[in-house]
Amino acid sequence: RKQFWNRMTLTGLSLGSLALASRKELRETRIAPKEVAVGLGSAAGLYLIFQVGDRLARVILPNGAAEIDNIYDLQSLGSKWGLAARLSMIIGPAEELFWRGLVQKTLMDEYGKPLGTALGVASYGGAHLVTGNITLIGAATVAGAYWGTLYTAGVPMGALIVSHMAWDVFTFLIAPTTGRVADRKP
Repeated sequence: RKQFWNRMTLTGLSLGSLALASRKELRETRIAPKEVAVGLGSAAGLYLIFQVGDRLARVILPNGAAEIDNIYDLQSLGSKWGLAARLSMIIGPAEELFWRGLVQKTLMDEYGKPLGTALGVASYGGAHLVTGNITLIGAATVAGAYWGTLYTAGVPMGALIVSHMAWDVFTFLIAPTTGRVADRKP
């Protein structure tokens, strides 16, 4: 657990690099004011979905509250600024490049948009099965479905990257859906 953020960062660097090496169009991704606006707006939409989901998970799932708190406890494993840098500069962008730009795009090319999107979402959610955290698996699947649907609808990769970066930092470090903030210094 102590190495969580180092593993996430190295995994992000590896998967993001693989996606960039595999698809020329990903290397041409740009983030202009329009992508920033769309990205921030879509991050806000996902945050609202997670506000509802947090409350439902705490009521419906037997271990929902403990599993959510366990995720937010990962904040204590690094400084707020260091985690924000990792999430916004490596982890968030790499997840979009890899899961939407490489995995989902490949599946959509092979099986068509609807089935390719569904398989991409299932892959993203399924990658979280190793955690054994049912709430996290559900949350990842919801987020993957959200970003995957936006990607299928034509939202540009730059906007998805901004969305993922903003959502990660805001939801995890600034305003957790629980309203709970870890007791630590930035």
